[in-house]
Amino acid sequence: MHGKRRSRETHLDSSERNQNQTSALMARYNSNTRLVYSTDEGRAEQPSSHGSHSPPSGGAVQIHRETKGRKGKRVTIIKGVPLHGQDLKDFVKQLKQKCGTGGTVKGEVIEIQGDHRVKLVAELSARGWTVK
Repeated sequence: MHGKRRSRETHLDSSERNQNQTSALMARYNSNTRLVYSTDEGRAEQPSSHGSHSPPSGGAVQIHRETKGRKGKRVTIIKGVPLHGQDLKDFVKQLKQKCGTGGTVKGEVIEIQGDHRVKLVAELSARGWTVK
C-alpha cells in the first residue's frame, strides 16, 4: 500500500515538477535574471561604493613589500590612496613611469613590480599624503 501512495503522489506532482525545473533552467540561462528576496515592494537598492573617499588607518596611505603568491618576486603594495576610477589609473601610470617598471590596480590596491618603497614614499609625500 505504501508503494501505491508514493506512485500516485509522483504522478500528480510530475507536471508541477516539470514546470519548476523549466523555470529554474530558464532563470539559470537568462543573464538579466537576479533573484531577490524581499518583503518590501520595489527594486532592491545596491550599496553605493561612492561613500567615503578617505584612506583607511586614520588618513594615511599604507605602503609595504610583498612576495606572497608571486614565486619569490617582490611587489610594492600601496593601499589607501584617496583616488578612484580613472584618476587612480592615471596616477598608477605616473608611478610606473617614475619607477621604470610595471604594475596594476586591483580594486583600490596598487601593485608596483619590484621593491620601490623609497621612490614611492617620496612621490606620495610630495602629493601631501601621510605615508606609513
